[in-house]
Amino acid sequence: MEDFLKFRKMITPTIIQVLFWVGVAGTVIAALVVMAMSFGSYGGGAAQFLGGLVMLVLGPVVVRIYCELLILFFRMNETLTEIKNGLAKK
Repeated sequence: MEDFLKFRKMITPTIIQVLFWVGVAGTVIAALVVMAMSFGSYGGGAAQFLGGLVMLVLGPVVVRIYCELLILFFRMNETLTEIKNGLAKK
């Protein structure tokens, strides 16, 4: 608890994981909506359906890459803190 109060333990990586799942759910729902709306449109329905299909596949991948980039900064911080503590012990 002391590490949490002194900002030595980060809670943001946990929040980023929650945001990842919210982002995945959002992209999947949006893709399904786009695909469903394609059935009611004239002329461009096939393109809209394929766009929704691409969004369904690539949307979660893009969200994952973005979240991994955010977590990367926190992992670098943890590693640098370990290096600093290791050098301080010598």
